[in-house]
Amino acid sequence: MLLKANSLQYAHPGQDLISFPEIRVDSGEALLVLGKSGSGKTTLLNLLAGLLNPKSGEVILDGVKLSALSGQKLDLFRGKNIGIVFQKPHLIAALNVRQNLELAHFFSKKKGQDIIQLLTELGIGDKANTSVLTLSEGEAQRVSIARALVTNPKLILADEPTSSLDDENTEKVIRLLKSQAQKIGAALIIVTHDQRVKNHIPHFIEVLAS
Repeated sequence: MLLKANSLQYAHPGQDLISFPEIRVDSGEALLVLGKSGSGKTTLLNLLAGLLNPKSGEVILDGVKLSALSGQKLDLFRGKNIGIVFQKPHLIAALNVRQNLELAHFFSKKKGQDIIQLLTELGIGDKANTSVLTLSEGEAQRVSIARALVTNPKLILADEPTSSLDDENTEKVIRLLKSQAQKIGAALIIVTHDQRVKNHIPHFIEVLAS
């Protein structure tokens, strides 16, 4: 089993403790995490990415317990093994599209995928040398997906990737994430409140606000 999350609990300062369901995902599998706004979905994603430390429980990715790593070791492990598609692209404005992806290569300390080939597969091969400031919302999202995929991670985490999309583009983005994850043999976890995604990923769990 590639990813195991057991008995996870977390409490933001001044807020109630949130308990999360058990998670098991293997390479090449896709899991949907559903929950309403404020239910703790993004907190769960941050726990799985090692961006937050749980109050109790553990996250084990490829046999490595994330809580056993810290500082630079955790950053390097995350860079090599986890690709994150954030709700907002968070692209670096001073860099063009290609340079944003090259930075992901740099931080992961691994060669990863060919950048131009990946951008072409995502339908934005002609944007490689374009300023990220001139991209449409959809193009910026695809660059964000490319950045998560370019290091050939073992785990892809996507936070609300369809929240601002119509039905047609929702289907396109989910198909894109699933096909790319399968191509590189990665596990895919999509965290969302968007019930439409259940049509494309039948394996799901729900996070319920306490």
